[in-house]
Amino acid sequence: MEYFIYCDESVSEGKYYSNFYGGALVRSIDFDRVNSLLNDKKLLLNLKNEIKWNKVTENYLEKYKEMMNLYFELIRKDIIKVRIMFSQNANVPSNLTKENRDNGFHLLYYQFVKHAFGLRYHNAEPNKKIFLRLYFDKLPANELKNETFKTHIYGLQGLEIFRKAKLKIRYEDIAEVDSHEHAILQCMDIILGAMAFRLNDGHKEKNSETNKRGKKTIAKTALYQHILKLIRSLENHSNFNIGVSTGRSETDSFWKNPYRHWKFVPAEFTIDKSRYK
Repeated sequence: MEYFIYCDESVSEGKYYSNFYGGALVRSIDFDRVNSLLNDKKLLLNLKNEIKWNKVTENYLEKYKEMMNLYFELIRKDIIKVRIMFSQNANVPSNLTKENRDNGFHLLYYQFVKHAFGLRYHNAEPNKKIFLRLYFDKLPANELKNETFKTHIYGLQGLEIFRKAKLKIRYEDIAEVDSHEHAILQCMDIILGAMAFRLNDGHKEKNSETNKRGKKTIAKTALYQHILKLIRSLENHSNFNIGVSTGRSETDSFWKNPYRHWKFVPAEFTIDKSRYK
């Protein structure tokens, strides 16, 4: 069996929260069915082009809500697992080298892939190897940095936690993709965008001339609220808080939970109170 993991990144520098990364995991046995369900739903709703958070408008609000209803039904059944990671600006990293700063985007992405899904706890058949297929929406850095990043991702399989979990990665299965071709990635982008929007107070933005919120802001706020309601309807998520790491009832909750947030906190940091809300 294989795990297909689709990844994307969003706001790198936000007002209060930055470095947003998101991922969606689907098992190979479910992959074709999930793709068919999502693409058929898009066709039914006449959503012929790529769906993205930035395209949310009043006219498309109900259609996007319907897409999220289907996506979260798949999440509820643990057919899709979704993970969101971000950092809080008030936690300022200490003792970063120039290399750390220059490669911060890829270093955080690496941590996301390594830890966010709790892959070390995956519950496949004992002693059966699982291959990971990793699909990244087009990476924004230069080719050299991106290839170095892929090499490090490939090297994950050599870590003790991955070896014990019987997880393998083929280099050719680490790829950059166009999200336009992947509905699984598009729907995850909606969730990722909604979280970055709300955590950075996008719902409060007003037109400078009218001092009122625009129709697009109102539509995005409504979609975010709908997504939050769907998250809180999941088992053990009734008290879900978007701005903190999701709690765990068991050690393997990192894998078992179909939906989780991870607020990444640097190993060493100082607190800048002026950067809190």
